[in-house]
Amino acid sequence: MNDFSYIGTELEVFNHATEWKNYYGKHLRPFLGEEVLEVGAGIGGTTKILCESKQKRWVCLEPDETLAAQIKNQIASGQLPPHCEARAISSTELPAEEKFDSIIYIDVLEHIEEDKKELLTISRHLKKNGFLIILCPAHQKLFTPFDAAIGHFRRYNKRLLTDAAPSNLKCIKLIYLDSVGLLASLGNKLILNSSSPSYKQIQFWDKMLVPISRLTDPISRFRIGKSILGVWQNL
Repeated sequence: MNDFSYIGTELEVFNHATEWKNYYGKHLRPFLGEEVLEVGAGIGGTTKILCESKQKRWVCLEPDETLAAQIKNQIASGQLPPHCEARAISSTELPAEEKFDSIIYIDVLEHIEEDKKELLTISRHLKKNGFLIILCPAHQKLFTPFDAAIGHFRRYNKRLLTDAAPSNLKCIKLIYLDSVGLLASLGNKLILNSSSPSYKQIQFWDKMLVPISRLTDPISRFRIGKSILGVWQNL
């Protein structure tokens, strides 16, 4: 029996960050194939935004049985598409024969201590020409009590994320997102040092700052931001 329990409490608050989810979704949707594996699906907030009719199968891996049950309830009630499936297992328990067009980690890899081992294991489930997609918090200097409170081991820059990715995969996209959010995060680090952002803070960031980042990120050529997005292909 799986006894994993997620220690974070932020999932419900960030579930309402729809502007942010749609923004990074715009950048990774071109790499989502017909069969998708979402590792660490939480309560299904990302699934709800990204999973579309073009997918034939979307498997949500969520080792916390309580969270996985919430996803199953959403599927049963029609809040998530019927081609979604939730499994309360870890990536190491995935049957070896299962292969996917796309495997995604959305704000998950930073929770995994042995990140290189994790990605090497999961890469064996990529189909030929399939994509490994990773989004995670950027810049270790921004590590706050909030990161520690929800079980983050690290934040990433381009070098660290590249080092974690399997060497047999080819990097085809590696960018920073949310340049304005970076300034807000810096303010939190230096001034507020908050261990838990409030609903109002998240809504201000999502509804006010993310739309500005949509404009400023291309100007900076995606070289600065509070999050980093990488895509690797199994050629």
